[in-house]
Amino acid sequence: QLQLLESGGGSVQSGGSLRLRCKVLGDISTTKWVAWFRQAPGKGREGLAALQTSDGEPTYRRTLEGRFTISEDKSTVYFQMDDLKPEDTGIYYCAAVFTGGSLFREANYDIWGQGTQVTVSS
Repeated sequence: QLQLLESGGGSVQSGGSLRLRCKVLGDISTTKWVAWFRQAPGKGREGLAALQTSDGEPTYRRTLEGRFTISEDKSTVYFQMDDLKPEDTGIYYCAAVFTGGSLFREANYDIWGQGTQVTVSS
């Protein structure tokens, strides 16, 4: 069974950047997609981007503003976040083992990491 280990979170000021990492332990080819989700304080998990592991093709939530980039290298899925804003604050999770339906729905993934905290101050 796959395990996911996130890292790279922290506290930054508005306009700053962070690069999150999701290390996939196990055979990454056994999951068709790996996704990044955000859980803002008091809210549910919101899918932001997903990467197809077979060819590295990314898919982004339509409402994203082009500030985030998902990529993969040697079984680590990265989430580059630039021009961060206070509303980006939350716990960021990576998810794998997609079961079908929307790529951006929490219920459609079976495996989750422990999350990494991102705090953006104004």
